[in-house]
Amino acid sequence: MKIFNTMSGKKEELKTLNEGEVKIYACGPTVYNYIHIGNARPICVFDILRRYLEYRGYNVTFVQNFTDIDDKIIKRANEENSDYKTVSEKYIEEYKKDAKGLNVRDASVHPKATENIAQMIDMIKTLEEKGYAYSTEYGDVFFRTNKFKEYGKLSHQPLEELQAGARIQIGETKEDPMDFALWKGAKPGEPSWTSPWGEGRPGWHIECSCMAKRYLGETIDIHCGGQDLIFPHHENEIAQSECSNGVPFANYWMHNGYINVDHKKMSKSLNNFFTVRDVAEKYGYEPIRYLMVSSHYRSPINYSVEIIEQCRSALDRLYNCREDLAFLAKSSEGALKAGEEEVKQELLKHKDDFINAMEDDLNTADAITALFELARDINSKLNAKTKPSKELCDFALSLYTELADVLGLLYTEKEKGIDEEIQELIDLRTQARKNKNWAEADRIRDELKERGITIKDTPNGTIIVTE
Repeated sequence: MKIFNTMSGKKEELKTLNEGEVKIYACGPTVYNYIHIGNARPICVFDILRRYLEYRGYNVTFVQNFTDIDDKIIKRANEENSDYKTVSEKYIEEYKKDAKGLNVRDASVHPKATENIAQMIDMIKTLEEKGYAYSTEYGDVFFRTNKFKEYGKLSHQPLEELQAGARIQIGETKEDPMDFALWKGAKPGEPSWTSPWGEGRPGWHIECSCMAKRYLGETIDIHCGGQDLIFPHHENEIAQSECSNGVPFANYWMHNGYINVDHKKMSKSLNNFFTVRDVAEKYGYEPIRYLMVSSHYRSPINYSVEIIEQCRSALDRLYNCREDLAFLAKSSEGALKAGEEEVKQELLKHKDDFINAMEDDLNTADAITALFELARDINSKLNAKTKPSKELCDFALSLYTELADVLGLLYTEKEKGIDEEIQELIDLRTQARKNKNWAEADRIRDELKERGITIKDTPNGTIIVTE
């Protein structure tokens, strides 16, 4: 598999530290609000990365953190006359609801920043002992950026250019404008922890360095996140980790592109800021996931009402194929017939196309195309006219479900339970249609509709239509 490595700026063959194993760290949300559709993209994209690697036989350890102490969390707590812990725990639970709705699997570990304070203090002490960190009279501890000569290697920006835009804020006592906070001295009314530098709390960047080391080791295979994290967050993680541990931090860096809304940058000031919850209440979660994987993960994507409706329509086509095939499989029987082995091989070509797309830097756009082409072949070659065997139907259904599952699609329960009475009405209507008793067939259709059951007549028989 080849993936685009932000560090080198080119596609590289994936070679993991340990054969058959992959260690992945993904930057998670700061939990002070509901996640927005921009947050949903890395969550979905790197869930697919994990799914695909596991599909190919790797043992994946996937770590995604929760930043549960931060200026934004403290501000929200003050606004709600609450405390940071109540706010963070509330929005962690809300995140879990949205992640489940998006069919994002739980990480192997979901560490919280506040559960790793001791590890952060240890790393800061090591950096201080090595001369990479210094404390101030206010209890702050900063990283000496100038001392790490490779600073800027991820964002491909020379240190001199980064320095030109750096400023020292009022109240800071840095040696250099480029230096960044490892530890923040306590301020009145803010939560704090005891440290060698006095009461305070960790800076944002240090938490990911420590949690990656604790749960994955000093060097990891893949570090991933949104494009907006390349600088300064990931650049600072590299500086902290490599200066403290003395070894490379991550061998591969993957970053997803931005999301625009109606071709404009998403912003509260432009009134085009949408949470996942807002969109899901109108269109469901699965169209959001489909949107996130319908383009290559490094490309920018656009969100609009028209586009999310197109995503919903595309999913309907995929679901219809699966439901028609499942219905056909119930009435088919027997082993492969003459000529069906060739049909199997033709269907398997779409699996090869799917895998080739995913092997090429996780190209989900081409992978979805392969899934639609598989659906097209299933529709044309397995139907009431061709009368396929049960073995072929089961094979096609298994293959179709297998590929959709790698993308995390077709997970919403669409099939409705049919009790004996409903099935009897459907059978009576089918017989009425055979007898050309259209009035009776229409009467039964209306009765079913009153019971909340909508049906559709297909070449393979009558099926229940999903909402």
